[in-house]
Formats: sequence, structure tokens, C-alpha cells
Amino acid sequence: MLVGKLLKGASTVAQKRNSKKSSQITEKMEAIVKKQEEQLVKLLSKAKKTEFGEKFNFQNILNSKDVREAYRQQVPIFQYDFMFKKFWYKTLNGEEDVTWPGKISNFALTSGTTSASSKRIPVSKQMIKSIKKVCFKQVLTLSDLNMPASFYEKDILCVGGSTELTKINTQWEGDLSGILTGKVPHWLNPYTKPSKKIRAISDWEEKLDRIVENAGAWDVGMICGVPAWVQILIHRIIDTYKVDTIFDIWPNLKVYIHGGVSFSPYVQSFNEILGDKVIYLDTYLASEGFIGYQPGAGKNMELVIGNNIYFEFIPFDTDHFDVDGNLHNFSDALAIDEVEDGVDYALLISTNSGAFRYLIGDTIQFIDSQKLQFKITGRTKHFLSMCGEHLSVDNMTQAISELSYKNDIAIDEFVVLGKQKENGNFMHKWYIASDHPINALNFKNDLDAKLCDLNDDYKTERKFALESVELEVLPSKVFYNFLKLMDKYGSQHKFPRVMKGQLADDWERYIKLVAEENEKMVVYEESGAITA
Repeated sequence: MLVGKLLKGASTVAQKRNSKKSSQITEKMEAIVKKQEEQLVKLLSKAKKTEFGEKFNFQNILNSKDVREAYRQQVPIFQYDFMFKKFWYKTLNGEEDVTWPGKISNFALTSGTTSASSKRIPVSKQMIKSIKKVCFKQVLTLSDLNMPASFYEKDILCVGGSTELTKINTQWEGDLSGILTGKVPHWLNPYTKPSKKIRAISDWEEKLDRIVENAGAWDVGMICGVPAWVQILIHRIIDTYKVDTIFDIWPNLKVYIHGGVSFSPYVQSFNEILGDKVIYLDTYLASEGFIGYQPGAGKNMELVIGNNIYFEFIPFDTDHFDVDGNLHNFSDALAIDEVEDGVDYALLISTNSGAFRYLIGDTIQFIDSQKLQFKITGRTKHFLSMCGEHLSVDNMTQAISELSYKNDIAIDEFVVLGKQKENGNFMHKWYIASDHPINALNFKNDLDAKLCDLNDDYKTERKFALESVELEVLPSKVFYNFLKLMDKYGSQHKFPRVMKGQLADDWERYIKLVAEENEKMVVYEESGAITA
């Protein structure tokens, strides 16, 4: 019976693939598929004599009539722990030809969130070249914005991690932004800020202070960095120089290239400090590679399919992932021409750093797969489904963003915890970071209603097992001080949108301690705001 079910499931998947091929394939998509297959062949050819390539018989895959199907059948899906314990630890120990030809000299420490320890991702010389190539491609699209010629002579401020790398055996590890920034072409150095000396500072507070000290001497036209930390930097510059806006210091600031997290929750805050004078452009640069970017004149990010990354996609649903976000169905990965718009997919990548069928941990959704337009919708581990509500980070972000815009208030961060009550039912506890006065009761009710509109499962469970929703508003500094306490403070770290287990317990103990010890802290209750 079990075999029959598996065969039936495989048949259903095959039917979906064939249906997608016959009904939606276009001339443009054929070109995309061809380019992706070329990438796959190139990667397999390069790595066929490595330990990994020989173990999974890359040569046999290359000799097959359908390379991508043979690849899908012969090579299993890898998550970080298994990939590292089986292969990458050897690379870290200096062994050559493990999953990629030659020796890997650099390892990117994943920024992650406070809920996860750092992972060490190999970064080959070829990957560095690939990433720099995409960076330049995005910069070239700025010509579509019809900027004055003088704009291209302005400084570029990169708010990134330290370029100071740590030596492990014969290799080096550190932030990916640090690895890349340390390899900026010499001709670009005069236009890139801060200086090499400041970029190498590992202490985030010290780095901010040094950037602020030098800000008045720079003529910045473009900023690159994670939203939360760029926002903190801009406010600090304004306060230090006692000016009304950042444009009093940098009058030629025109472009902000952001990434790392969804920008939606930060839009209101950035509109307050930048107004409509700056163009926002999104990027998706992960430790594992440059996944996509928003062209200068484009409205959405576009997947980069011709730069040494081969993509596959696993539907992010209960058929494939459990309630904790762990993959349990390893057989249904789809190719680029088999995806559908409006569906959440967990991303699998194969790269020229020796990652093969690697589950990166992010989820995306195609807005227009024919044009490769997509958005990031969350993380496989960051969602809530305690009783079948299936609440995604995308749902949360959209609801918070719409309410922020509707109420004209800036919400810098948020996090939600799921709890089981004594009666067996469940509740969600929201914490909102804002330095604006908010009526917590009204906001909670609006948020609950908006989530019901966005998610039918959530709406159903609110009538049954999901008994209540609570919300507390806290100053933004409370969130960032928690990152500092967890030693996750700095440009590469993001606050998690969902907390579970020990991290949730640590957060709640921290909040209780802050409320008890800080007499000036404003505590918001459902009846309104009161001063403790």
C-alpha cells in the first residue's frame, strides 16, 4: 500500500510537470530553461572529479539524455548540517577537491538571526567573481534612472560587516560583505566609503562612530546595507551634526540599495527620513550566492539565472515541510519552468562554491515566472502553525506594512511568539517596535482582522483553537539591545520575525527584566499607553 501511495504521488508530480511544460512554456521560457541547463552542465563538468562528484557520479549524469532529470534523481537534497558533517568540514580543514575543485580559502559566516548559530559557507574564488559580476550588472541598470552624469562621481557608502577575517587553519572566515568589500577593485576605492581602516573594524558601535565622524567629509550618492542598521546610522548622523535631514549632510543622496530582509516593514520609517528623494532598490545576496536583484527601472527583483547558480524549488506546504519547517518530502523539487506564480517555494541551489541541491532556508514567491520576477516571503523555519493557522512571515509582513501605512506610523521591527494555554488552546503574542505612540488595543484588533483577510487558515483557527492574540509595543532600542545581548549586534544580523523554544523564553525573560529595571521605559497595555 505504501509503495502504491508513493508511486501515485510521483505520478501526480510528473503530471503536474508535464502539464506545466505543455501549457505554459514560451519561447522566452525555453531560453531561460536552456540557460539554466547550461549552468547545470557547467557546474557538473567542473565538479565531476571532486569527492562529491565521484560519489554521485556526475559523469553519468552528464552522459544522460535528460541531465536535469538525472541530476534530480541521482543527487539527494542537502541541508546545512548534513552537508557540513559529510563534506564541508573537510574543506574547512584545508582538503582540496571535496565538493569543488581546488582549495577553498574563504568561508562566509552566515548572519542569520538570533535564533541560529553561525554557519560556515564555502566561498570559492569563482563565486567571488560571480557575485562581483552581478553587483556590476545591477549598478549598470542605474543608467535606466536617467541620473545626471555627476551622480556617478559621488561616493558609495557600504554599511557592511568587518573586512577583518579570522584565520582558521589555512583558511579565512568572516562576513560575506567583509570578504567582498576587501576585494573592491583599486579603481573603485576612491568612491567607496568608509575607508579600508574603518571597514576592518569588527566592533559595530565603534564602526558606527567612525562613520559618523567622517560623514560630513563625504559626498554620498548611494548607500548599500541592511535597512535596520542604515536607519540607525542615518539617525545618528542627523543627531550628531544637529541637522534637520540627512540631505543637509549628503545633498546628492539619490539611491539606497537594500537587502537581507523584506523592506516592507521599514518603508514608513525610511519615508520619514528620506521622503521621495531617494530611489529604493532591492537585492538578494545570500552567503551562498547572488540570487537576484531589482533593476534600476524595475518594480520587482529578478532571478539571476546565468551566473553559475542552478535553481530548483520545493513547494513550501504541509506536504513537504512539518510544523517546525523541517523538510520531510525530498522528492518533489521543481525546475524553473515547472513553478507557478503566487506559490511559496523553498529554494534549492547548486553553485560554483560546491553547494549541490542545497536547501538555502529561504522561501520565495514568483510574481511573474516568465519574467523571473519574485519576492522573498520568509524562512522555512520562521512561520507559525501551532494549530493549523499556517501563518507565514509574508502574511505578517504584509499586515504590519499595511497597518503602518494606514496609521502613518513607523514600525521598525516585530516578532511573534506562539503559546499553548492551560486549557489546551493556543495564542499568539506580538511585540511591535516603534518609537511612535500606538494604541495597542486598536492596533491588535486591526492586525488580527488583517491577518484574517490575508489567510483563510488563520481566520478559521481564530474561531476555534487559536483562542487569543496579545500585543505589546516597545521602543526600538529594546529590540536592538536584545541583539547586542545575544552577541548578534551589527550590520549582518536581522531580528527574527518568529521566536520558538529557548529563544522565545530568553526574549520573554529579557522583556520582563527590562520592564522591571528601566523606570523610563514606556509600557503599552491594551487599554492604551501608560508610563511605568
